[in-house]
Amino acid sequence: QSYTTNNQNGTVALIDNKFIKVPKLKSLIRIKLHRQPKGMIKSATISRHSSGKYYISLLCKEEISELPKTNSAIGIDLGITDFAILSDGQKIDNNKFTSKMEKKLKREQRKLSRRALLAKKKGIPLSEAKNYQKQKLKVARLHEKVMNQRTDFLNKLSTEIIKNHDIICIEDLNVK
Repeated sequence: QSYTTNNQNGTVALIDNKFIKVPKLKSLIRIKLHRQPKGMIKSATISRHSSGKYYISLLCKEEISELPKTNSAIGIDLGITDFAILSDGQKIDNNKFTSKMEKKLKREQRKLSRRALLAKKKGIPLSEAKNYQKQKLKVARLHEKVMNQRTDFLNKLSTEIIKNHDIICIEDLNVK
């Protein structure tokens, strides 16, 4: 669930780096600022994740400087046992932390299905079963954590590759 609004004449504004003003909401919203936005705010998207957390992402207009030339090229071969193998011989392992988190997620999902069966047995609708709702929130938070870890891994890897190489070639896979 998300909602996007455009900034027209300062309708979206940061106040003291602690609050944000958004047109449809009458009061100021308290925020935790991830980093100071550079440039002019063009639009804001407020989204709610299944874990119950709200996020606001700001689209800003800014000048981007080009990275210095490195005159190096690299090929990336995506693998099954390893995440990727670079043409310079570097192997990038599959991230181990997600397998650890997936075990935890599997356990919590089993608890969730058990809670659903208990509620069904008692004749309570799932929307009113408190333990089911609490467990559902736990599972959603774990899903979000795994997603954040994967995104972080991919962002750090792609940033490192882009900063160190000018030409990047990636294997084209025909996955069905």
